[in-house]
Amino acid sequence: MRSFVSRKEWCWIAVVSFFVIVLLPTLNAFTPAESFWHISDFYLSVYGKYLCYAVLALGVDLLWGYTGLLSLGQAMFFALGGYAMGMYLLLRIGTRGQYHNVLPDYMVFLEYKKLPAHFVPFYNFWFALAAVIVVPGLAALLFGFLAFRSRIKGVYFSILSQALTYATCLMFFRNDFTFGGNNGFTDFKDILGYNLNSPTTKRTLYIASALLLLLTYLLCKWITSTKLGKVQRAIRDSENRVLFSGYSTASFKLFIFVICAIIAGMGGALYVPQVGIINPSEMTPEKSLEAVVWVAVGGRGTLVGPIIGAVAVNALKSYATRAFPDSWLFVLGGMFIIVVLFMPKGIVGLPAQLRDLRARHKAAGKLTTEINTSLEAEPQLAESDSK
Repeated sequence: MRSFVSRKEWCWIAVVSFFVIVLLPTLNAFTPAESFWHISDFYLSVYGKYLCYAVLALGVDLLWGYTGLLSLGQAMFFALGGYAMGMYLLLRIGTRGQYHNVLPDYMVFLEYKKLPAHFVPFYNFWFALAAVIVVPGLAALLFGFLAFRSRIKGVYFSILSQALTYATCLMFFRNDFTFGGNNGFTDFKDILGYNLNSPTTKRTLYIASALLLLLTYLLCKWITSTKLGKVQRAIRDSENRVLFSGYSTASFKLFIFVICAIIAGMGGALYVPQVGIINPSEMTPEKSLEAVVWVAVGGRGTLVGPIIGAVAVNALKSYATRAFPDSWLFVLGGMFIIVVLFMPKGIVGLPAQLRDLRARHKAAGKLTTEINTSLEAEPQLAESDSK
C-alpha cells in the first residue's frame, strides 16, 4: 500500500520535528540563562502560541485551500475550544483568587450566589477535554447542516459565517452570559495540579502544542491523499460537476467543516494555558481574517504553507506591534494585497514562481537572439542574391 507521505517528506518531517519538539525545549532546559543558545520560558510560550495558531491555519487551509470554502468563523471554534479549557482552569483557582472565594472573581464581583450549573462538570479535566472537541464540533455540525442543506456557498457562506462569529462574539461580551464578559477568564494557577508558571509545565505545554501540530498535519495529509481529498478538490474546482457525478457534496462539505472546527478547538485549548487568558476578542471576525491571511501568505492548498505563514506573520506581528503599533493593520492589509497580486502561491510557491520567471526570461532572451541573428543574416543573403 502506497504511503500518504513520501520518503523525502518523512525525512523533512523528522528533521523539523527534532528541531521543534526536541532541540528548542532542550535549549530551554539545559543551557544557562546567559548563554546565546538559551531559549527563555517567555519565548518558549510565545513559540507555543505560534504553534497553536499554525494548527488553526491548517484547519483553515483544509477547508479553504482544498474544499474551496472560505469560512470567516474559524476563530470562533478556536475560542470555543479555549473557553472549554478555560472553564476547567478557572475552577482550578479555587480560593486562591482575589476574593478568596470558591466562586471565580468575576462571579463574586457580579454577586453570583452559586456556580452556574453548566460550570460544574468542568471540575473534571477529562470532561473539559471532551468539551474541547464536542462543543466546536456540534456548533459546526448545526451551522454547517443548515448552510449546506440550503446550498449556501461562495461569498454568501463567508458572509454568513462571519455574521455567526460576530453574533457569538457579542453574546460572549455580555456579563449576564456567565463567561466573564469583556474580561473573559484569566489568572489561571495550575493544570492537573502543576503550576502553570513552572518552567517544566511551560515546556510540557509547548511540546504538547508541537505534537498536536504534527498530528494535525499528518491527519490533513492523510485526508487529502484519500478519495475524500480528491472529492474535496473536485468540489473546490467544480461543485456542479461533482453533483452531476452522483456525490452528495453537502455531506462531504459538512464532514470537512466539522473536522476543521474540531482542529481549531484543540488548538484553542492549548493556546489558553500558555497565554493565560481567553476573552471574546479571540473570536472576533478580524481574527478569522488574520487566519486567512496566514494561509494566503504561506501558500493556500499546500499544508506546509499555512504553518509557515502562521509562524511568520505572527512573528512579524510581535515585532511590528512593538516597533510601530499604529501601523500593524496597514502592514497586514498590504501583505495580503502583495500576496494576492504578485505571490498567488504564497511563500511555499515562491521558488517555483521564480524558476518560471527565470525560464521565461531565458526563453525570451533566446528568442531575441534568434530574431537578431535572422535580421543580421537578411542583408547578407540579399547581397549574395544580387551577386
